Amino acid sequence: MLTDPSRKYRPFPPVKLADRQWPNRTISQAPIWMSTDLRDGNQALFEPMNAERKLRLFRTLCAIGFKEIEVAFPSASQTEFDFVRRLIDEALIPDDVTIEVLSHAREPLLRRTVEALHGARSAIVHIVNATSQPFRELVLGMSRAGVLAMAVDAVRLVKQLTADQPQTQWRLQYSLETFTATEPDFAVEVCDAVSAAWGATPDNKIILNLPSSVETATPNVYADQIEWMHRHIARRDSVILSVHPHNDRGTAVAAAELALMAGAERVEGCLFGNGERTSNVDLVTLALNLYTQGIAPGLDFSYINAVVRDFEACTGLSVPPRQPYAGELVFTAFSGSHQDAIKKGFAARQPDSVWNVPYLPFDPADVGRGYDAVIRINSQSGKGGIAHLLESHYGVVLPRRLQIEFSQVVQLHTDRHGGEIGAEQLWRLFAQTYLDVAKPMAYLGHQLYEHAQDQGIRLQIEWDGEPRTLTGVGNGPIAAAVQALGTLGGAVSVCSYEERSTGSGGDAQACAFVELAAAKGQTAYGVGMDGNIVSASITPGNIEWHAGVLLAP
Repeated sequence: MLTDPSRKYRPFPPVKLADRQWPNRTISQAPIWMSTDLRDGNQALFEPMNAERKLRLFRTLCAIGFKEIEVAFPSASQTEFDFVRRLIDEALIPDDVTIEVLSHAREPLLRRTVEALHGARSAIVHIVNATSQPFRELVLGMSRAGVLAMAVDAVRLVKQLTADQPQTQWRLQYSLETFTATEPDFAVEVCDAVSAAWGATPDNKIILNLPSSVETATPNVYADQIEWMHRHIARRDSVILSVHPHNDRGTAVAAAELALMAGAERVEGCLFGNGERTSNVDLVTLALNLYTQGIAPGLDFSYINAVVRDFEACTGLSVPPRQPYAGELVFTAFSGSHQDAIKKGFAARQPDSVWNVPYLPFDPADVGRGYDAVIRINSQSGKGGIAHLLESHYGVVLPRRLQIEFSQVVQLHTDRHGGEIGAEQLWRLFAQTYLDVAKPMAYLGHQLYEHAQDQGIRLQIEWDGEPRTLTGVGNGPIAAAVQALGTLGGAVSVCSYEERSTGSGGDAQACAFVELAAAKGQTAYGVGMDGNIVSASITPGNIEWHAGVLLAP
């Protein structure tokens, strides 16, 4: 059992912000995006990517539209250093993309980092050091003044080193690691000191990154912290305020969205939320959330399956089937009530209208997904989903009462066999039930003839294993066939008759649906398909079979 949590955990103290403004704001434009898949995401893997996989993912990120990509921690290993050099030496960086590299605030690491970037067209040097009290006291063994001096000295060194390479357009990012656990007054003191040391101006902005290195509170608390910093940092017009939410509490996307309302302008994260512990913020979800609110995200996920394939091949990770927007099953409904609502929503859609399909807040086509997998059938499914698959895959539009009747057949099948039933298997079951039938009555053939003012029919069947010829007269071929069947010793009547076309052009077939009723009130459907509508009305699997069902002893 869990112990009393109040003895072990304490709520994170919120920043004092009584007049917070972010709850009244909405997001109106996309942030600056920065992908850290190749650095933070790479460090989080069981087996870090080799150079070829990193390059493949780098190209994928560029194709998606990321303009800032953190590509390595070049002072951490020769492999990382060499990857940065390869990107630069082989001119693999698009002209509109800026690479970023990370370094701790230590002189040897910073020198190695700037060395790795020699000759780059444009680069961001990202300095990070921890600022919170637990890290100061337990990890670094330093005072506030010592941590502040470490940050300022690092920035000054980078400024000096980059000044010697004027051919590169240099930018600086400084991150307060463990920002969310740092005292607000100290956080702003550090930010102001490093922006002054860099000489930040509106034309030479510094990126101040405020990560929730460990998500310690609810997203609204993070938003309060961001707004407090947004209001209190000096040289605000010379600062790009960036956030890097982690997902320890499972609320990184919400934290990022509220942070944007609170004044943040830039978001760092990974595709599908890859990252240390419970991951970084999921940039795919965050970007497509904006898209569903009518905001162009500036990232292209039009072919999400290709992005998933590249991500999985490069990282060795799998995208879960229920991952927002990208999972295999996120647009799939098994529930009968959901399927019925979705089917009706699709039927009511008008071209170029606002998307308004129940249970589907997002159009699968916008990420390159078809509608084939929106409705899938298992034991939880209902008539609407079954009807949708038959209509979308085979052009057969079932009458409502036939939907109910056939859904019972499908339910019995899925209960007996378990698992999912696909469109092809569903069609086979439909054909076995309504089209390719031979018992208790099998159709052999028929001839129509004129009889006075009516229509006559000679109907050849096999009944109880013996061939029989039945004759009947009526005001049409269906009525004549029903009268002929009545000579077997029981009366049936037509409750409803519908005919539709499946397909188009020379391949079109007539599909007839006949609902029959016996004297005792039982009803059953028959379905016939043929190139001729009259033949479809009385061919195998239609009147004969269900009449046989109703009349059999």
